[in-house]
Amino acid sequence: MMSDTQVFLLLLLLETCSVSTYENVALRGKATQSNRYEHAFGAASSAIDGNRESNFHSGSCTHTDEEYSPWWRVDLLESYIVTSVIITNRRDCCAYRLNGAEVHIGKLFTRQRLLQTQWLGKFLQFLQANRSLSLSLIEWRDVMSLWLYRVTISTLHSCEVEVYWVPCPQLERTLALKGKASQSSLYEFGNAYNAIDGNPNPKWEDGSCTHTKNNISPWWRLDLGKTHKIDSVKITNRDEEAERLNGAEIRIGDSLANFGNNNTRCAVVKSIPAGSVSEFKCNGIDGRYINIVIPEKEEFLSLCEVEVYGSRLD
Repeated sequence: MMSDTQVFLLLLLLETCSVSTYENVALRGKATQSNRYEHAFGAASSAIDGNRESNFHSGSCTHTDEEYSPWWRVDLLESYIVTSVIITNRRDCCAYRLNGAEVHIGKLFTRQRLLQTQWLGKFLQFLQANRSLSLSLIEWRDVMSLWLYRVTISTLHSCEVEVYWVPCPQLERTLALKGKASQSSLYEFGNAYNAIDGNPNPKWEDGSCTHTKNNISPWWRLDLGKTHKIDSVKITNRDEEAERLNGAEIRIGDSLANFGNNNTRCAVVKSIPAGSVSEFKCNGIDGRYINIVIPEKEEFLSLCEVEVYGSRLD
């Protein structure tokens, strides 16, 4: 068994990068919290001071007042590809106060956005005193913020929060993350942006999939801003009604004629199993716009993530 000062590493390392390439970017961030306990200690910045000392009275732990849904946040100030988060609990008392805390990552901090889409799928349950827990993400793209959040009346504290990323030159980033998305219509909360939010969660109810109304030839479009040479496109289908995407076409080019749906065809989606990802090779088609359209058919169009790989043309 590891000692209390060691980290339970659950991270599966990417084969192309050594552990030495990982960096705790939280140290460069800006921390805030819902409020501060009236004490000389307990500042939000205490959780990103690089010190895992877990005795609260040493001055290196955060602490909120007792309230409903207390939270702590670190703004990383830039976007990163995050691979793991390590959280250290206090040891002198009250370790149970972190039980049930939720960990969320993403770009925005609004209550609606936090609960719907910035989902990590990890909850802290019975993290023992003076223990550090590592949450393995494998790869979570375009992250700017991390939150600890409790949906109950409680105080919230932590003695260190570390956020690690991999600056690997071999790690290919999807061009879609810096693009702008639009679509033919909107059904409920299925915004076009949801397909390029870096979150491939295929469950519609979690708020990270697009959705149009039931239209003839529904379409979704990504604007990369400039022409790129597109090598491949990956599409994540939703976990239900997967057959709706059958027959969709991927179109790439620089024209907005017919909303961009007349551009060169890269591929036709025959079938993507529910909740699965399929990659379509485009062999270097040039284009600023990437469209996904279901031609000449009355149908809903829903996409849970679209990744675009290629290179910019100088």
